[in-house]
Amino acid sequence: MMRRVFGITGWKNSGKTTLTEKLVAELVRRGWKVSTVKHAHHAFDIDKPGADSFRHRQAGATEVAIVSDRRWALMHELRGEDEPTLDAILSRLGTADIVLVEGYKREAHSKIETRRMEAKDWAPLSANDPQIVAIAADFAIADESLPVFDLDDTRSIADFIERATGLTR
Repeated sequence: MMRRVFGITGWKNSGKTTLTEKLVAELVRRGWKVSTVKHAHHAFDIDKPGADSFRHRQAGATEVAIVSDRRWALMHELRGEDEPTLDAILSRLGTADIVLVEGYKREAHSKIETRRMEAKDWAPLSANDPQIVAIAADFAIADESLPVFDLDDTRSIADFIERATGLTR
């Protein structure tokens, strides 16, 4: 199955999460089924100490599924295994019209680079990544060959992503 994947990448504090959130809302408003993958760093945790699922993981379970009548989640402890590739994670997702991937700077999918004045780093990622096909920034960018969007112009960025991924009715 051909999966539509489009990334949002950038340095820390460059606006990736805010843009991803706005794009999900806009694409869902347009009638698309959207999934996301977020790359986190180090020992992130979505489970609180003391919770039953946390206790299961602490006891040594490799996978813990939490299920209710509203949602379900599957946590997988690597226990010394290598971090899975993006492709491995994508293969575990259910059906969606498009998957937005936040982070994963070095993966080979098309992506938009976010840039903010307050970002941790200003070095343009697009200079060394041919998979970056556009830039979204909160400041003017001159002498750029890629399409440049205002970071807050969610509609135009969503239009671009639809065209870039062939997402049409």
